[in-house]
Amino acid sequence: MVENKIPNYKTSSINNRRYLGNKYKLLDFIKGVVADECEGVRTIADIFAGTGAVSSAFSDRQLITNDIMYSNYICNFAWFGAQQYNPQTIIDYVVKYNAAAPKRENYMSKNFADTFFSRADCIKIGYIRNDIENSFKAGTINERERAILIMSLLYAMDKIANTCGHYDAYIQGAAFEKPLELYVPQASNDNNAHNICYNMDANRLVKKITADLVYIDPPYNSRQYCDAYHVLENVARWSKPKVYGVARKMDRTRLKSDYCTIKAAEAFEDLVLHINSRYILLSYNNMADKGNDRSNAKISDEDIMWILGNKGEVKVFSESYKAFSTGKTNLPENEERLFLCICHDEK
Repeated sequence: MVENKIPNYKTSSINNRRYLGNKYKLLDFIKGVVADECEGVRTIADIFAGTGAVSSAFSDRQLITNDIMYSNYICNFAWFGAQQYNPQTIIDYVVKYNAAAPKRENYMSKNFADTFFSRADCIKIGYIRNDIENSFKAGTINERERAILIMSLLYAMDKIANTCGHYDAYIQGAAFEKPLELYVPQASNDNNAHNICYNMDANRLVKKITADLVYIDPPYNSRQYCDAYHVLENVARWSKPKVYGVARKMDRTRLKSDYCTIKAAEAFEDLVLHINSRYILLSYNNMADKGNDRSNAKISDEDIMWILGNKGEVKVFSESYKAFSTGKTNLPENEERLFLCICHDEK
C-alpha cells in the first residue's frame, strides 16, 4: 500500500487484498491473449469477478461484473461503478473512523470478540459499519460512497485478521498486535458510464446479458468461497444473522456453489450453453489430480474441451504459476490455462 503525502490517511489499490485464486499476477498473460486473439472487444463480462483483479485490466472497456458473494459485489461496484462519488467525502470518513475510539458493545463484539479480531477492533468494526449504513439511509453519502467505505473496512479487516488468509478458522491464543486502520481506496471517477455490477448466480446472469467477451473464472475445487470469507460477507451484508461454531459462521446455504461439487461439469455445460458472446475465455488450472482431494479441480480437461467445442473453436494457452495448497505438498509444473472459445453463433 502507498502512503499518501498527507499524514492523516493512506491509500490503497485493488490488489491490496488477500484472496484465493486471485489472478492479479496473471494479468499480463490474460491481457496478452485477449490482445492477440480477440478482435473488436468493447464489452467484457467478468462473471465470477471475485476481487475484480481481471476487470481492472480492462477498465478502458465497458465492464459487466458479477459475483454471488455480496462482499465481492460491493468491492466491484466500488471500483467499477458508473456513479460519481466525492473523494473528499471518503477521506473525511476514513479520517473520522481511524480516530474513533468507540466503547459501546455491538453485534461484532458480541459475536466475534477475540476470535479473528480483538474485542476493541470488533467494537470499532461494528461502530463503523453501523455508521456507514446510517449515513447512507440519511442521504449523507450516495450508493457508491457507501460501497467504497464498506470496501475500505473490509480491506482493513483483512489486513489485520487473525487467520492464515481466510476465515475457516482463527489462530488460538494469537496476540492482536495491529489495530484496525482504514485506507482511502483510489477508485476512479472516470469509469465507463455503461458499466454494470451484478450480485447473482452466474448461470442465471448469462441468460440476460450480452458481451463481446465473457471471462469465466469459477471455483476450481471443493473449497467454498462463502466458507473462506464468511466474516467479510457478514459485515458487508450487515443483516446481523445468528452465527455458530468455533469459527462463528452464519447460514451460507444460498451462497454455496455447484462449481465446488460433483455438479461442476453439469453447471459449466449449462453456463456455456446460455452465453451470448463472440468470445469465451475460461481460466482453469491443471490441478485435476495433483493436490489433495479438496484441491483437485472439479472439471476435467476432457469435459472443458467437449463443452467449449460444442460452442465454437477452442484454443488453449498456458503459463506456469505457484498453486495454492493448504498442505506442504510440492506441486511441480502447475499451469494456469486459458481456454479461448471463438463462438460459432453470434446471436
